[in-house]
Amino acid sequence: MKFLIITKKQIMLALAGVLAVTGVIIGSASVLANNDRKLPVYCVETDKKQIAISFDAAWGNDDTETLIEILAEYDVPATFFVVGSWVDKYPESVKALSDAGHQIQNHSNTHPHMPQLSKEQMIDEINTCNSKIEAITGVCPTLHRPPYGDYDNMLIETLGELGMTTVQWSVDSIDWKESATADSICDRVLKRVEPGSIVLFHNDAEHTPEALPTILKCLKDDGYEFVFISDLLLKDNYIIDHSGKQCPAEAQSE
Repeated sequence: MKFLIITKKQIMLALAGVLAVTGVIIGSASVLANNDRKLPVYCVETDKKQIAISFDAAWGNDDTETLIEILAEYDVPATFFVVGSWVDKYPESVKALSDAGHQIQNHSNTHPHMPQLSKEQMIDEINTCNSKIEAITGVCPTLHRPPYGDYDNMLIETLGELGMTTVQWSVDSIDWKESATADSICDRVLKRVEPGSIVLFHNDAEHTPEALPTILKCLKDDGYEFVFISDLLLKDNYIIDHSGKQCPAEAQSE
């Protein structure tokens, strides 16, 4: 008799992925139901062939050094959204990512569902994570990616008051799924990328290190330039449309 062994890492990645998808669906439904619903930035309208690669780091750490090596080989800058508790466990990896030239951004301190918190608790989650990152890198984050993709108006408004931008993703590699393979990850990402895309990976998904070189090579061969999310974002005079795309305000008024 054969037994299926599921590791804690697989369970946590699967839970995060399922809830992230659920959060996006709920968010989309709210947009339809309520025009006052505020949205994070999912992607950016641009006439440049630029995209941003991002990784969420909340649980394990087996592949971080390998990812650093792959990104260096292809000269690709990436944005890593890290949880404060992950920073506590792996400060050397936070420093290694920063020393390698990657941006370290905020993914909360304890990975909660942010809309379930009071405003004061949200601020504590954000500021505590920021402080931990800044203590190691010397740079305070300016971006926040909500755990599970779960957000509400108060979170986006609170982040704005703190001078930060709420960021999601437009291309999900779904590398956390137990059924994911290197080929399925490559196929999914390469079919969906377009100028202005923000691509989501995880730092501890089993097949991401195997898939990443092919993805980076194909996109580079196709003429894409890789930039940090902070450099992809429009800085002023913009709107966020119903799909979460950040667009120049003048383009929408024409």
